[in-house]
Formats: sequence, C-alpha cells, structure tokens
Amino acid sequence: MSPFTGTAQNTESWRHLRVSQRDGVVTVTLDRPEKLNALTFEAYADLRDLLAELSRTRGARALVLGGTGRSFCSGGDVEEIIGATLELDTAELLDFNRMTGQVVRAIREAPFPVIAAVHGAAAGAGAVLALASDFRVADPTATFSFLFTRVGLSGGDMGAAYLLPRVIGLGHATRVLMLGEPVRAPEAERLGLVSQLVDDGEAHPAADALARRLADGPALAHAQTKALLTAELDMPLAAAVEMDAATQALLMNSADYAEFHSAFTQKRPPQWRGR
Repeated sequence: MSPFTGTAQNTESWRHLRVSQRDGVVTVTLDRPEKLNALTFEAYADLRDLLAELSRTRGARALVLGGTGRSFCSGGDVEEIIGATLELDTAELLDFNRMTGQVVRAIREAPFPVIAAVHGAAAGAGAVLALASDFRVADPTATFSFLFTRVGLSGGDMGAAYLLPRVIGLGHATRVLMLGEPVRAPEAERLGLVSQLVDDGEAHPAADALARRLADGPALAHAQTKALLTAELDMPLAAAVEMDAATQALLMNSADYAEFHSAFTQKRPPQWRGR
C-alpha cells in the first residue's frame, strides 16, 4: 500500500478494538469477553481500517491478534450481525460481505507478519481471521469451527474456500467447510492449521515472543516473502521464478543486504533497518 496520504489523518484511538504498540510490535485485542469477542459491524470496519493505516504508515513490523476472556473470537455477533442482516436488502448485504472480505485481504496484503494467538473458540469469522494470519499460535483449548453451512450459508465465506485448501489440502478443507464441525488443537496442528501448539495459557506469550523475533529481524525481507507467498499461489512456475528473480534483484540493492555482509565480516549481529 502506498505511504502517501492526503487530508486523512492517522487514527488516535480505536473504539471497537484494543490496540497497543511497542517497538514495532502492534497488539490488537478483541475485547468483548462477555460475548466471546463476537464481532460487530464496527469491529470489522475498525480491523479493516487499522490494517490499512498500519500498512500505509509502516507503523508495524509484526502484529499479534488475540482475544480476551475464554476465547479468541466466536464469529459474528448473533444479534448485532446475524439478526441485523435479516433486515438488510441485497445491496446492503453485498456491502457487508465485501467489508468482511476486505478485512481478510488486508491481513494477507499487510507488509508485515500477522500472528493469531488462539485460545478457546475460533469460530465462524473468528476462524477465518486466524486462517488468514501468517502464523497461528494455539494452546490446547483452541478449536477452529467454520460454521457457515450450519447457519445456512456457504462455507466459502471471507475467502475461506480459497485459503483453507491451500493450508490443509482440498480433501480436509471440504470436510471442515461442509460439515462445520470443530477442529480441535491437536488435529489442527496435524493438518497444518496450527503453526505452533503451546501449553495451556501460553498462546499469547508465545505469540508475543514470535512477534518480537520477527520485529527484530529483517522487516523488508519478511514483507517481500509474505508478498511472494500470497502472489504466487496462483502463478505458473515460470512467472513465479521471474517474480522471485526481480524481487531478489531489488533486495540486493537494499541497506539490509549490505548490512548483513558488513555484520558477517565484522563478526557481529546485523542491525536490521527494514530498508
């Protein structure tokens, strides 16, 4: 995303998310524990806008997404979203569904790694937010439930039918999306849906530690790796290899690449600048 902006100013506070930032690590917390962090229209919009702003301002080198209380995120709020959508016309419903998809695109297209710290339920849209993240750190209480067919909707919501087969394979994705049954942490790790399975209560600390490691590393290299992983999903090999070559040629002109060589010859750790 372009760093250039016009009249719009950066947002000083977010009403529907808890956001903190320290030394390049941004922590975004869904904070409705009494509702298992169920999403509202406004929370979706804040997530979309926050990710766009962080991408534009280069204000993050890593982001941790988590939830308070007993769960990561139970999906869309039954009354505030599901009940409300029954009163919307087709054009309004299309606007809403496009907005939820924009959140997933913003996660995938953000020039920094996104780490989901999952405990308890990651259900419906919550499961897709975790799926769209670059890393999913989970403890044994985590369950991933893609519930869309169980409420009479397509399992391919918010890009789930695109992303999930690429993470766990078409056969497993068909079962998970069509039946809507929960995938518990041990199975999720076996399928590749969980990047790191940690002890009970350790999802957030482990996600924070991973974010710190990533934020202290070569941010430009991480950003380009993520961009290539996303872009090359649907490319033929020849196009992917050419994109890799062009990307490496650009990065070989970067300050970080020169810094690695200097640090290596001087026998010291590199001082990554993300440039």
